[in-house]
Amino acid sequence: MSASKLVKPSLEYRESFIEALAEYHEAGLLNQLDLERISKDYEGFVEDLCDEMGQHHQNLEPWAEKVRETVLWLVKDTDYIGFVKIRHRVNWHLERFGGHVSFSIRPSMRGRGFGKKLLQRALPSIHALGIERALITIAPDNHAARRIIEFCGGTLQDQTSATDRFPAQMRFWIVYD
Repeated sequence: MSASKLVKPSLEYRESFIEALAEYHEAGLLNQLDLERISKDYEGFVEDLCDEMGQHHQNLEPWAEKVRETVLWLVKDTDYIGFVKIRHRVNWHLERFGGHVSFSIRPSMRGRGFGKKLLQRALPSIHALGIERALITIAPDNHAARRIIEFCGGTLQDQTSATDRFPAQMRFWIVYD
């Protein structure tokens, strides 16, 4: 059995990714990703994720400025474990909700240390994009993500208050040394 690694999204992980997306949906997560459409056109989905120029962040609000992002998957053998999205810069929206980096481990693989591995392995890619200070925002009750971010050197800047447009967020910075 091999070690986990970060890779560009790939056709090789189709079955495992589709299973993971179903898990996310069962947990009420990633519902913006249409499981049926992705199952039918997985190749097109992966092609979009691997665009050499990086994908435009799919903002939660239609008024928000588009931002390029790079998507990487954490995999082990033939299993999809999770993803990291690295936004090449932050806009006004992402400063409050999203940051430079977001990451997630599929529900059935949580609690096994993969979140730490994913973020640690993403740090060189973040730096390679010219990001020396990476902003990560999380919900105040996401204790697992907070432990992962702090383990990887993140420091808390502040906690925003909820508004009619944004939920409360804890904002952390990771400085690449």
